[in-house]
Formats: sequence, C-alpha cells, structure tokens
Amino acid sequence: MSTSEQAAASPLLGAPPLTREDAARSFDRSRVHNARRHDRRWRLLWLLVGPGILAMLGENDGPSMIAYASDGAQYGLGFFVPFIPILFAMAFVCQEMSMRIGAVTHRGYGELVLQRYGKVWGWFGAVDLTLTNLITLVAEFVAIRVGLAYFHLGAGVAVLLGLALVVFTLSGGRYWRWERIVLGLALFNGLFLVAAILVKPDVGSVVSSLGFSPFPGGSVNTLLLLLASTIGATVTPWMIFFQQSASADKGMTPSDLRHGRYDTAVGAVLAAIFGIGALIAGSALLSHGGSGIEGFAGAGFPGALAHVSGGAAGAVFALGLIEAGAVAILTISASTAYAAGECIGASHSFNTSPRNAAVFYAANVGVAFLAAMVILIPGAPLLSIALNANVLATVLLPVSLVLMLMLANDRGLMGVHANRRATNVIGVVIVAFVGICGAAYGIDSFLQTIHVVGS
Repeated sequence: MSTSEQAAASPLLGAPPLTREDAARSFDRSRVHNARRHDRRWRLLWLLVGPGILAMLGENDGPSMIAYASDGAQYGLGFFVPFIPILFAMAFVCQEMSMRIGAVTHRGYGELVLQRYGKVWGWFGAVDLTLTNLITLVAEFVAIRVGLAYFHLGAGVAVLLGLALVVFTLSGGRYWRWERIVLGLALFNGLFLVAAILVKPDVGSVVSSLGFSPFPGGSVNTLLLLLASTIGATVTPWMIFFQQSASADKGMTPSDLRHGRYDTAVGAVLAAIFGIGALIAGSALLSHGGSGIEGFAGAGFPGALAHVSGGAAGAVFALGLIEAGAVAILTISASTAYAAGECIGASHSFNTSPRNAAVFYAANVGVAFLAAMVILIPGAPLLSIALNANVLATVLLPVSLVLMLMLANDRGLMGVHANRRATNVIGVVIVAFVGICGAAYGIDSFLQTIHVVGS
C-alpha cells in the first residue's frame, strides 16, 4: 500500500491499531493499489464491486419477491412500478452511509455502536438483528421450499441445499472467494425479469403505471400492511450490518468511496428492475383470482404462473425463488456472524480461519441451522412467519437507521467524510417515513385487536 493510501486509510488521530484481519486484507489491497497505479479502471472497478450489489440483491430475497408478486396479483402494476424504485433510492442513501462508515473506519456497525454508544445500544442492536435475521432466514428456507416444490422436491432438500451452500462458501478462508461465489449466485436474481418477459405483459400498462395510479384500495390496515411489507422488502437492519462489515472485511479505504458508490448504485438499480420483474410476473394472475393465492402451501406462485402463462414462466419463477432464498441465507447469516464477533470482541472476518474465528463461523452456520430446523417442524406457522418477516424488519429498522446516522455524523470517526447537510435531511426523512409506516400499522393492528376500530 502506498504512503498516500495508508494516510487515507487512517485519517483520524488515535486510529485503532491494525488487527490480524487488517493484515490479512493487505493482499487484496495490494491488487487494488496496483490497478489504481497503472490506471486500470475496469480492473479497479471489478476488484472493488461486491458489498453494495450483494446487499441490494440479497434484499431481493424470497419473501420480498413473493411480496412483489403478491402485490401484482392482488392490485396490478399501478402505484408499485414507481414505488419500488423510490424505495431502492432510499436504500441507496442508507447503504452508501454504511459503505462509507466501513471504508473510513475499517470497522463494522456493531463494533462501532458498542464503542461509541455503550453496551446497552450495542447489544440491543445485536439482539434486534439476530431476532430479525432468524425469522427472516426461516422465510428464506420457506422460499427455497416453495421453489423446489414446483419440481416435486420437499423440505428436506431445501434444508440440505441451504446449509450446504453456507458451509461451501465458508470453506475458502478468504473474503474475496466468499464474495465472488455469492455475487455469481446473486446475478441469477435476473430470472425474475425473465419471468416477467415470459408472461408477456402489456407494455402500455407498464408505462401507464408510472403515474402512481390506481392507488391500492381496501381497508386502512391492509394498506398499512402493504406499505410496511414493501418497505421491509427494500431496506432492513441486516443490510446495514452487512454492507458496513463487508466493506471493512474487503479492506476498502476512503480512496475507494467513489467505486463503493458505483457498486451500491448498480445494486440498487438491478434490485429495482428485478423486483419490478417479480411484480409484473405476479400481475399475470390479477385476472385469475390472484387475491386468493397462498404461495406457501405447495408450489404456490410458480404453479399458478405455469397454469396461466405456461410451464417456462412457472419454472423460471421457481428457480428465481430458490436463488433469492439461497443468496439471502448467505448474506443474512454473514451479517449475523459479523454482529456476533463484533459485539463480543472476537475475530470476525472471512479472511480468518475457523480455528482463529470460532465465534464468527459458528454464528454463521448456527443461525442458518436453527432457521432450517424450524421448517421441518410439523405444523409450524410457516405462512405467518414468511408473510410477516418484512413487516418485522420495518418495525425494527428505525433504531438501526438512527444509530447509523449518528455514526455518519460523528466527525471524530469520519473526519471530512462525515455526512453533508443534504444527506442528513434525506436520512431524517427516510427514518421518519419508515417509522411512521411501521408505527401506524402496529397501532392500527392493536386497535383492531381490542376492537376499538373495525377491520
């Protein structure tokens, strides 16, 4: 690493000393330095992309794609075609902050919250994340199960596939290898766009839906649930933990911020396009009783699409669900492992061997194993878990966003890379919007439960 890069990597007085993980990242940093020194722009971009695309496409997980398809099946394209890109624009603002904090400080979200704001907030964030991740991982295994059911394969195969992928990707002993494997899998999220093409949508209807109309009808509670679940399909706590920690694990520095933004922007654009693809595919069921489809009892959406639009559409959608669930399992398990290692002060890097980072690897495999076992329990409320995973993420998200904003504004940590005023304004609006939507749904549901308001 050059002297200038070293200065950029540690811009702050009293920066923490190098750790074993920092030393292990030096090989990847040397490749980045060589590409930058020889002005090899495309190679530099190739070396630095990864965390942003994975965070965004990982968020296009099984429950999210089912949620988009359900929106299309029940309400059509109106409102959602423009709403999904807006949500991913919000996600970009949040994830750019996560990337920037990780690149400047070389530390993960959980570690910094613990150091700057104390054990209460540090452990609250870790427990919050672990609870949300466990429930979401159950939903990911359900999504794989739904996809496999189309090909007449059962829950046992879904469990074996998910766990085998986790163990396989951990076997390389380097962050770079893990990232490239998962990145290769994530690109198959484009299968949802293929499914959208196969249902042969009316192009005019897609274009006309850009006007945010018609607005979804139904009860207030249904509308609030719709907003909360769609928000939870695009911005979640695990993304914040993952991208900041992955950016640090990748060895990114302030010199890499521009490419980190490219990486995050490309991920947001791809995720929005593929999410709209799932929405369009689901809209093919609108005139075929789409509002009554329950996608988790058997083959669900893939089978319904096959009946309406042909076997190819059903098969592609099923494969997309398998991919979406698999990539989410890998990234969400990783975010849990990062949080566990950061909060107890143990080694937490894919660049460290299992012997030297036992907690990190055990948390990675363990949380996936616990989630996998749930879908094998006879009579487990899998439908309820899967449908409410995104809503739970929305309800718990504001705390993570507020702490992230505080870190991004901490000039003792960030120096000249702290948030600008415009970023703070947008960030506060996002926190308020997410908080209001989540709180409104929770309050309305509670009032219905005690029969203060009608459904």
